[in-house]
Amino acid sequence: MKIILPLPATLTTLFIVAMDHLPFDVDSFVPWRVAGPYRRAAITAAGSGSLTVTHHQTPWKPTATNLTDDERRRLRRTGQHVVVSTTAPPHKLPTSIQAARATARALARECDGLLIDPLTGTAVLTCGRCAGEPTDFRLTDDWLSWDVQVHDAATCPPWDPSDMGVCDCLRVTSRGLRRFALPEITLDGAACAHNLCATNLLRTVAHRLVADHLTYVAAHPEATDRKIDDYLQISPVDQPDGGLPFGVQLTPYDADQGELGRTGTIRRLKIGPPPGAGQITCLKVGPPSGFPGSLNDWLCATQKPAHPLLTLINCHPSAPPTPSLPAPFPPAPLSPPHPLEPTRAVRPAPSAEPTPAHTLATAPAPAPAHLSRTETERAAA
Repeated sequence: MKIILPLPATLTTLFIVAMDHLPFDVDSFVPWRVAGPYRRAAITAAGSGSLTVTHHQTPWKPTATNLTDDERRRLRRTGQHVVVSTTAPPHKLPTSIQAARATARALARECDGLLIDPLTGTAVLTCGRCAGEPTDFRLTDDWLSWDVQVHDAATCPPWDPSDMGVCDCLRVTSRGLRRFALPEITLDGAACAHNLCATNLLRTVAHRLVADHLTYVAAHPEATDRKIDDYLQISPVDQPDGGLPFGVQLTPYDADQGELGRTGTIRRLKIGPPPGAGQITCLKVGPPSGFPGSLNDWLCATQKPAHPLLTLINCHPSAPPTPSLPAPFPPAPLSPPHPLEPTRAVRPAPSAEPTPAHTLATAPAPAPAHLSRTETERAAA
């Protein structure tokens, strides 16, 4: 089955820089003060009007963000904000959004502002090693975030490692694929203990989808849609740390239908274009057809190690294999010999026990002369 993805004529991406006050004019700063390899792209985009920078004298009001407590405190203390916007066709990706974020980074660094990506709802680091926009495009450079939710918590049974098919409360959805003219992807119905496995799997699927999509739009700049297969084969090269190959089934969501939970309530309403508009806003990720197990079994299968455990090879077939035991501690090395040194006789401490006959007695030291004379005189007296 083929899934048709419409390609819009242009895509718009926004970045917000919130600050206490702006000590300079943005028109004199952008694009001339944009550092790094994106200065030329920023100058070209600003000249054509695809890159715009707007200064607002009011604080920015977030709607749905995943900011930390410290970032929220910084945002509450700000009084102004700047909106960096880029509008470009899909075949200009990812250079167009990289130049826009490089411009926003330069503004945030100059005025000590807080850079926020409204699409992902997270803040972008602008200090230390993350001060400048990376030269190479990587999806892991804060281009995506993940919305992890647990629904129907009241009916979720206690966690039982031996019964993984009972719990299906987890839902993980991507945030940020829309900027690449792709629908968001979600995994719904897994056990709530599998949040890390589900996020890693969705991140791998997102990497594959974005890589294939950028290649297609660059090769077909005039295309108005793209057809993808509903079955996606993930190979070890698609995974950051390697791993076993596995298949993924992609299912379009119907925007006009809700999804019923175990208790009969509507878990969520999928907001999107009206039916018949031909636009897919979300793809559901799941095991391929014919997979013998459940969704949780499929998640565990995709997380198996890529290399089997090493076993001991027996070189003598007639003898049974011996288990591999840890090597014993090596004996402590002997200290090198030293020449004998003369020792001084020491008078032993008095003891109540008799001294054995074979024990060598040490003669006392002779007394001083004046003490010996006094004792002789006393004996004569």
